[in-house]
Amino acid sequence: MHTRKRLDVRTRLLIALAITGCLTLPACSINVKKDSNGEDKNVDINTPLGGIHVDNGADVRDTGLPVYPGSRVRQETPGEKNNANVNISGLGYGLRVVAVQYESDDSPTKVISYYKDQLKKYGAVLECHTTKSPDVSMTHRDDSKKWELTCGPDTGNNVELKVGNEENQHIVSIKPEGKGSQFALVHVQVRGKDTTI
Repeated sequence: MHTRKRLDVRTRLLIALAITGCLTLPACSINVKKDSNGEDKNVDINTPLGGIHVDNGADVRDTGLPVYPGSRVRQETPGEKNNANVNISGLGYGLRVVAVQYESDDSPTKVISYYKDQLKKYGAVLECHTTKSPDVSMTHRDDSKKWELTCGPDTGNNVELKVGNEENQHIVSIKPEGKGSQFALVHVQVRGKDTTI
């Protein structure tokens, strides 16, 4: 029997607790810093229960992966953020997600080949085909104590390369864009009571 696990369930719970804490507890702070265009760049919410820290200026070095040669940072469209460094913590749990999006004139096949080679240093690379991305679902077998990265149930033209475990994942999501490619580099780290991010 398989059980599916998605990180966003815990994330939603922590966000709800942090916001509830802000509304009910006096020792709460919310700090929003704007960029030169007046849009939110950094958001910090701190409560006695935990905190949420969002920085829209993610550094690609925090993904642990190099940038594909000749690619460029994907331009943002209004209301859309392409880069983020999100830290959520509370109640002995923490989640950090760093994501940066790029585009290249090279075909998805070339980008996939490059990142398969780059991801090998982190372990066995799982290749998934999907219509959405990124998907950080994992499967847990009742006879095993370890979670394993899995591909989602849908198939499509987008490719996701994944490597890691329940505490540390590297994901590269690649999709066709015209004659070239659009891709995202994602690093997900989960901290429990006995680990640190």
